[in-house]
Amino acid sequence: MDRPGAVAQLRAVLNSFAREHAIDGPWCVALSGGPDSLALTAVAAALRPTTALIVDHGLQAGSHSVAATAREQAVALGCVEARVSAVEVGTDGGPEAAARTARYTALERARAGAPVLLGHTLDDQAETVLLGLGRGSGARSIAGMRAHDPPWCRPLLGVRRSVTHAACAELGLAAWQDPHNSDPRYTRVRLRTEVLPLLEEVLGGGVAAALARTAAALREDNDALDAIAGDVAIASEPGLPIGRLTALPAALRRRVIRRWLLTGGAHGLTDGQLRAVDALVTDWRGQGGVAVPSAMARCRLFAARRGQVLTLHREPVAE
Repeated sequence: MDRPGAVAQLRAVLNSFAREHAIDGPWCVALSGGPDSLALTAVAAALRPTTALIVDHGLQAGSHSVAATAREQAVALGCVEARVSAVEVGTDGGPEAAARTARYTALERARAGAPVLLGHTLDDQAETVLLGLGRGSGARSIAGMRAHDPPWCRPLLGVRRSVTHAACAELGLAAWQDPHNSDPRYTRVRLRTEVLPLLEEVLGGGVAAALARTAAALREDNDALDAIAGDVAIASEPGLPIGRLTALPAALRRRVIRRWLLTGGAHGLTDGQLRAVDALVTDWRGQGGVAVPSAMARCRLFAARRGQVLTLHREPVAE
């Protein structure tokens, strides 16, 4: 039996994803105009009422024209609506992170309560795992992107990028080629064009799929440990008793500490910061408090040890 065409493959994947995660009713799709999101938009619009959400980052000359073309394509593909959101990209975390923050903020505002389909593929997942591995931020970072993280839906995480490109060819769609995707100044581009091809050559192929499987296995492990940590009563106490923390295995103890820090107002914790707080329990030498990122403006957050208890305190930032 002949293998189904690329469009049929994507349709089957999207139908299966919707059934598995009980996604009913209209949905949105994030459309950049590139081949991945364009193929996803075409398939999604053929299945149910779909609104295309297009974000104009304003980072390149002609970005307004690119957004307008994507909007026209979305309407031609049968989307019930196509909304363009222009954003200003900041500088926090570097250009890639700042653009991502601006994009997700705009999508959240525009989705009107509906789930949002994102065009991330297996290749994107493999790149994300390698980035996490390079940062050394622990299993949570290497676990990559979650397929279903409401309202965000990534039905194509098991699909190779070549399939979305083939789907666009089948449908006669002219996808936009983002010049940033071939700019070697970006780490992800070098992973895509240099590192992954080399790994595929040296290891005999199948590396991208193996990295995606690794991410899936780590997410299952993380979810199980996080659920156990959530059942530890001390996670909701204002201070964490040292004696009860030391009785826990290291992986569980750090998750309890992480949950406690997030509940107390921390955000964007790194593995290094978490281990520094953990050292207040396991390697106590009278060291001072550990500064952790705060979700509150004009406020610094510190974790410290006071006798046999971990405590959190805030300090205002001078204007």
